[in-house]
Amino acid sequence: MVNATNFKEKKSLYVPKPGEVIKVVNFTELEKLFELKLLNGQELGHKPGQFVEVSVFGYGEAPISISSSPTRNGSFDLCVRKVGTLTAALHNLKTGDVVGIRGPFGNGFDTEFLKGKDILFIGGGIGMVPLRSLIQYVLDNRGDYNKVMILYGAKTPKELLFVEETQQWSERDDIEYYVTVDRGDESWKGHTGVITTLIPPLDINVKNTYAVVVGPPIMYKFVILALKAKNIPDKQIIMSLERRMKCGVGKCGHCQMDHIYVCQDGPVFNYAQIKDFREAL
Repeated sequence: MVNATNFKEKKSLYVPKPGEVIKVVNFTELEKLFELKLLNGQELGHKPGQFVEVSVFGYGEAPISISSSPTRNGSFDLCVRKVGTLTAALHNLKTGDVVGIRGPFGNGFDTEFLKGKDILFIGGGIGMVPLRSLIQYVLDNRGDYNKVMILYGAKTPKELLFVEETQQWSERDDIEYYVTVDRGDESWKGHTGVITTLIPPLDINVKNTYAVVVGPPIMYKFVILALKAKNIPDKQIIMSLERRMKCGVGKCGHCQMDHIYVCQDGPVFNYAQIKDFREAL
């Protein structure tokens, strides 16, 4: 039976809340970072690894990963790559503009389970966007977690995101931070090579290390092979799969893999759970 209470809860899944753009940062030719806050003093209430549905009135709606930690109270970040009509409309937004926000949705990272563990973050390209939400959470609660290693890779130096923030990570003495690009330019002085080249030299405690991997689909296959070469068990590999998500609530079927829906059962999965699924990687 649908009463007034659960009707309101069901309705809220489909009705966007107004969110105001309070800051816009240009990262690259394709990516912009938007800091938003919900109107009327509401908190988003998300977990690291979750996503929201963002609507621009007159253009439509799309799922966008939340790229900031819930420990940063009062606002939340979305990093948007311009790839189509809706994302182009998002890139035209200015401070003070209002968009529609549904969510947060999905299964985020288990921050409680990871307490006391060594965490190896591996972010490739735009994968650093959702990964940043967990990295910020861990760094804001640094005493709850053991060794922290962050690997970040991009195709070229110009495609690196969060440059000022990652510079701060590199200067900390309580984490290990390594960055690489596939192809350097005349100004690049750092490591050159695909992200898997950063894995073999790592000093890893196999029994206590959990790898958190987010990146383009092609990256997963080779990163998993590199992790298995370091004897990391499948159950200690965590990944985020944002494949073909659309509605966010398991109704449209766009993101179905075998018997699961990425938008509801994910986007965060343990590799041991999905390694045998068709089209998982």
